[in-house]
Amino acid sequence: MEPIKIVARYANGKIIKGYTFDFFPNKDRFHITLANKTSDKPIEVIVNQLKAVFVVRDFIGNPHYVERKSYREGEIPYGTPLEVTFQDGEVMVGSCTSFDLNRQGFFIFPVDPTSNNQRVFVVCSAIKRIRQLHLKAGK
Repeated sequence: MEPIKIVARYANGKIIKGYTFDFFPNKDRFHITLANKTSDKPIEVIVNQLKAVFVVRDFIGNPHYVERKSYREGEIPYGTPLEVTFQDGEVMVGSCTSFDLNRQGFFIFPVDPTSNNQRVFVVCSAIKRIRQLHLKAGK
């Protein structure tokens, strides 16, 4: 199994960047080997303390990049289009193949295909508001 490159963002604002081999959406914990300390022992992460787990292309990203937050006319997302507002005010737009707010969390695929985030595991306890988007059909 290949390691997954992730950024774990805690509800309190703390951020950990690294690699995981054992993240599963139905498990209550997983481990991260820090990106800058690959020889250290992995850190245990408790999912319900997090805001989200971001599966990223790289750890740096582009600080000047402005991520698209809406679907273009005629664009058909795979799954249900959603707008998620976190407790800290951050808004994420993307699609989800299934979500159940009674579960620990769910994956959302960002609307912007060039985003540094490939997919994001949203922790339900960190959500302030969620709404399904209704898109206009394209021509």
